[in-house]
Amino acid sequence: MTKWFVTLIIGATPALADGLVHYDTPQSFDDVIFGLESAIIDAGLVVDHVSHPGDMLERTRADVGSDVILFDHADVYSFCSAALSRDVMETDPLNIMFCPYDIFVMVRHDTPDVTTIGFRAFPDGEMQKIQTLLDGIARTAIGMD
Repeated sequence: MTKWFVTLIIGATPALADGLVHYDTPQSFDDVIFGLESAIIDAGLVVDHVSHPGDMLERTRADVGSDVILFDHADVYSFCSAALSRDVMETDPLNIMFCPYDIFVMVRHDTPDVTTIGFRAFPDGEMQKIQTLLDGIARTAIGMD
């Protein structure tokens, strides 16, 4: 049985884009990434892009004059749902600003035994459909669903 623990933080005003939903787990980065990729595919979605901000920050650390190692691993998975995106954008075309949808997975250098998976919180209203989708994917990735 895999043990996991949860930290859920949602800003008081997610419309200001400062909200965050994340879950911490002792699972390895590779296991969480595998779970995330599987959950995205199982939801009938396709990963559009994987960003590697952890690698970029480490590669450029000396160039910007820093000696701080932020992450042991950090990736961001971007994807979209044609059906849900159409739904939320037909309600308000400005919801395009939220697409594609991103889920990050990271292991901070100062907490190497904790992998964090998360995404930004979305504003109330139609975008809660997307937040529900992302929450389900993130929870499935780490075996919470």
